[in-house]
Amino acid sequence: MELAYFSGYFRLKQRETGGAGVILRFERVRQRDSRPFQPNLWREITPQFLDRTIRALKRWNFDLVTMDEVCRRAVTLPKAKRFACVTFDGCCKDVITQAHPVLSKHGVPFTIYLPTAFPDGIGEAWWLALEEIIAREDRISLVIDRQERRFATGSMSDKYDTFEFLTSWMRTLPPPDLSFAIHDLCKRYSVDLAALSRAASMDWGDLTKLAADPLVTIGSATVNYPALANLKEADAQREITMGKPVAEAALRCTVRHFAYPFGDQQSWRREHVVMAQEAGFASAVSTIPGVVEAKGYTNLHALPRIAWDGRQRSLRMMRVMLSGIMFPPVRPTSDNWV
Repeated sequence: MELAYFSGYFRLKQRETGGAGVILRFERVRQRDSRPFQPNLWREITPQFLDRTIRALKRWNFDLVTMDEVCRRAVTLPKAKRFACVTFDGCCKDVITQAHPVLSKHGVPFTIYLPTAFPDGIGEAWWLALEEIIAREDRISLVIDRQERRFATGSMSDKYDTFEFLTSWMRTLPPPDLSFAIHDLCKRYSVDLAALSRAASMDWGDLTKLAADPLVTIGSATVNYPALANLKEADAQREITMGKPVAEAALRCTVRHFAYPFGDQQSWRREHVVMAQEAGFASAVSTIPGVVEAKGYTNLHALPRIAWDGRQRSLRMMRVMLSGIMFPPVRPTSDNWV
């Protein structure tokens, strides 16, 4: 990436690989702290970096657009200027306290993909609870496949290895099993999962304030934010369908856009694309990296997004990624669903 930047190669290839534009994915926006163990740091950027990013996008001559405009440009002839669309996954409290002031100052539209269980106060941010448990303990144990497993978490490398292993394992579990596993861990190590989840999430009052801002688009990300691939078909359809009317009733706005929870290739399948279409969504976004093509070459219900790793603070690297040279464009085929 450094070579692509300093050689100017990304500029030469951008016309070929850059598509019509890009959708950027963020989660948390907050100040850095000094904790040594932060396995979820990749989910975070600072308000200062968000400000630098917006200034850079304007300097790089991107049109900063809404998701409605993304849908329009994805099916029409390409424009001279590429677009960038800012999106946030989840219901993190710092979107209203940290991100919204920055984006409002610059007049930048953005979309929030909302899992409605979290403002209801019943969503479970299990990844935060897992981080807190491992950070505090030198050894943890839990039941995996009906066997008690013990993990040494005394050293920093052990903590990161354990977090990565348990996160990967939990991501494969059906929602009832995942809930049982994280509740068992929290009970053993005295972590209040409900309080932790509520403290990190916006409530309906916060979301009502955001929904009143014409720059903010409210999208849906199911009810409970499960990995759809772990659900039976009827349960997946219920999650996709029910988040939309709940958010519309609570916020008195139309919800037209959807995000697949987690969004990687392991968390959703082709049938979920059909479900999103049948639920009446104009678009559905993934976390599969890539650019959005014009002229209908990119399926509106399997849109790629570029997620920025919060451990990096290099605008040079971001510019190379936005050029699309790392993500060859997908051309239409007889079965072009991604």
